[in-house]
Parts: sequence; structure tokens; C-alpha cells
Amino acid sequence: MSEAPDKQLKRIENMVNSVNEPVEELHSEFIVKGYEMIDREVKQSGNTGRVYLPKNWIGSKVKIIRVSKIKENSGQGKE
Repeated sequence: MSEAPDKQLKRIENMVNSVNEPVEELHSEFIVKGYEMIDREVKQSGNTGRVYLPKNWIGSKVKIIRVSKIKENSGQGKE
């Protein structure tokens, strides 16, 4: 009997998260179905990043995809 799909997905996610290759070196193509898209820049908020979205999106599910490489001199990258 094969593994349940959600267990397979979790196992694959764990494998992907354990890869030591920097994320900014990888490039992927995604097909995403949705209702609306907004192109925004991530702004600094304390020691994290923040993206503001319209108020009527509150409670909606969203997917965030980084489309540019991480700037090496930004001082905000992984340590």
C-alpha cells in the first residue's frame, strides 16, 4: 500500500527544506490559479518583512512567491 498523499507531500517538503543549497540560487516556475494578483515589494518591519494587502483580502488564503533574487548587500539575508 502506498503512502497517503498528505504524508508524501510532508516528506517531500521536509526533503526540500533540508537542502543546503541557497534558495536564491534556485529558480522555479509555478502555475497558480486564483482570483486576483497584486505585485508588491516587501518592506522591512522590525526584524522581518511585511507585505500590505487590501482589507477585503482579510481571511482569504494567499500564496507568496519571491520573484527576484535576494540582494547580497541588503544585510537582511540569512546569517
